[in-house]
Formats: sequence, C-alpha cells, structure tokens
Amino acid sequence: MLIDLRSDTITQPTPAMREAIATAKVGDDVFGDDPTVNALESYVAELLGKEAAIFMPSGTMTNQVALRTHTEPGDEIIVESQAHIYYYEGGAPAVLSGVMCHLVQGKQGIFNASDLTKTLRPPDVHFPKTKLVCLENTHNRGGGKVYPLSEIKAIAQVCQEHKLKFHLDGARFWNACIATGISEADYAQPFDTVSVCFSKGLGAPIGSALVGSRESIERARRFRKMFGGGMRQAGIIAAGALYALKHHRERLAEDHINAKILAEGLHQIQGIEINPEDVQTNIVIFHTTSISAQTLVEQLNEKGVAVLAVGSNSLRAVTNLMVDREQIQQVPGLVEAAINAK
Repeated sequence: MLIDLRSDTITQPTPAMREAIATAKVGDDVFGDDPTVNALESYVAELLGKEAAIFMPSGTMTNQVALRTHTEPGDEIIVESQAHIYYYEGGAPAVLSGVMCHLVQGKQGIFNASDLTKTLRPPDVHFPKTKLVCLENTHNRGGGKVYPLSEIKAIAQVCQEHKLKFHLDGARFWNACIATGISEADYAQPFDTVSVCFSKGLGAPIGSALVGSRESIERARRFRKMFGGGMRQAGIIAAGALYALKHHRERLAEDHINAKILAEGLHQIQGIEINPEDVQTNIVIFHTTSISAQTLVEQLNEKGVAVLAVGSNSLRAVTNLMVDREQIQQVPGLVEAAINAK
C-alpha cells in the first residue's frame, strides 16, 4: 500500500461520510434552497463566531472572492511573500480583482505588526490604495507554522488604525485550533473574513467556505456567481464537508503527533537535515545533503512512499487521514534506504 504523504488533499471519504453524501437532502443552492448547504453555512458561521458563511468549491475561490469583496481594481493588498494567495493561486489577484500584491518578508510565513507598519505608505496619488491585509494560518510554505493569536491581534489593531480590511486564508485553520487549543471563534474574531477548507485535514472530497459579516457575505455571493462558483444541488458535496466538520476536527491531533514522530525519525538519518522543533502541525519540511530532492522523491516512490520536492534539496511530507501510525513509523527507514541506494 502506498504511503501517500504528498498532501492532506489526497484524503478520501470515510464510509460514514459516503453515507452522509448518499443520503443528503438537496435543492438549488443558487436559489438558496439547498437545505444541506444552508445547514453547513449556518454551522460554520456559528462555529467561527461570524454572522454568515458561503460555500464554494475551493479555497482558491474563497480567497479570491474575499479579495474582490474587500477591494476595487487598482487597490493594493498586503500579503506575506510566500503566501498561498500570492504563490499558488495562478496570478488570480491581478486577473480577477485587478489588485497589486505588496509582499512582506516573514519568518516561516509569519510577520508581525511592526513589519506591517513599516510596509504602509502615506496617502499619495503615486501609490496604489492599500485596502486589505491577508494572513495565512497555518502557513503552507512556512511548514505548517501556527500564527500566534497575540501577533494576529496586534496586526488587527494596525488594520483598524489605518482602516484596512483583514482576511485570513485558513486552509489549515482547523489544524491551528487543534494545535493551540484556541477556539475557532477566538481565532477568527480579529478578521473581517476567514476562508476555511474542508478537503484537507478534515478529509471531505471538496469544498471551502468564506465567513464574515452578513454584508460582506452578501457582496461575496455576487462575486462567487461572477467567478463561476454558483452551484445547484450542492448539498451532495456539502454533506461531506458538514460530516467532516462535525466528526474529524479532533482527530487532527493524530496527524500532528504523526508529523512529530516522522520528524524525529528523519532527524536521526545521515544525509537529512531537519529541526523537529519546527514541526508544529501536520507539515514536515526536510532537506537532503547528499542527493537532490527530486532523486529522493523518485527513489521513495519505488519503495512505496510519496512525498513532494519543494526545492532543489527540500522535500515536504504531510501527515493525513489516510496514513496511520504504523505506516509513519516505517517512513524514516525507507528514506534512509532510499538515500543509501543512490
């Protein structure tokens, strides 16, 4: 059996989730009468302490709809230099919202209020108008780094002082909550909008939601439609997301433990560099010193382990619902064997 650690997006529905999907009550969501979608949106909004939510096919769509909701063409958003919104969403901020990205260099994806303040420019016709600040929690390219709530609150204060909107890319928001013990509502409170994903660690087959005030979500519905995200009998996919949200959040702790076990094992291997202390959630970034990352990926594939090269000598493994403790414990030995087979 393949030990697939490429991403937590590879998860497949559990039997119970498939049953929920098969028996879901549906309607036309564009008309607002799909009962399962409505139930999901109400549940996630209440969970995050916001007034409303809107269901969409992907996290890229929820992020990009949020950008368009808060900005007008020619505006500027402030985002960390390795953020998913900037790095992995196909240039969408420029194409879909006509906004510029002003990048802030963070440490493992984290910047602070002082960094933001230094980035802000005075009003001037030569500059684009800054409208929105975006954070990512946990941070994908930062190795699953958790954004401290104290830093978020300090950044929110700067946003309020400068009349800036505040958005969170919370693709792995659930991981941050489990890792810290901070409630979803407390973590979401400083933000105007939050994007959350159901198809990563939670294991649903598809879907994300954008949450915020009723006014912002009402505006977001227009842009969801404009971007092609209006769905009809979407309760079929919303049922999987709702099941995952109600039953799979707590089990994310298992993925975090497995990631620590993997990191500790990799740390013992000659030819691998990793600091286990950097692993906070379910993403494990490690580095090779003797062979290229792509060569190691190929050799691990032959041994039944799938990981991703994320640099010339850097690899990523993401623990997930489909990989159990026993399989995780096998991986360091297989990595060592792969390196020695060069």
